[in-house]
Amino acid sequence: MRKSNRLYKVTFLSQGKSIELYARHVASSALWGFTEVGDLVFDPPGEGLVVDPTEERLRDEFKDTTVLHLPIQAILRVEEVVRRGSLAIRDAASGDKITPFPIVPPKTTL
Repeated sequence: MRKSNRLYKVTFLSQGKSIELYARHVASSALWGFTEVGDLVFDPPGEGLVVDPTEERLRDEFKDTTVLHLPIQAILRVEEVVRRGSLAIRDAASGDKITPFPIVPPKTTL
């Protein structure tokens, strides 16, 4: 895949959530009805003082992904941007941001 200086913000639906990712490559896929999103852009791990849990979750989820083939119906928006912003996971229905903190199991009484 050819490296590009262009940067795209891709917003798509997945499992009831709206996900915003940044990528260097967006094109029609060879798979009919899909859009190809590749060269995903994440901050290098450990670069900042503050750890963004959303960034960590998305980096882990897509760590072995070279190209996403997204159904065209799932894509909400593709924007060519000048600089990368923060990544987001939102509830698809309300648009509220979802912060992926670890869930603490409920206390059990003996």
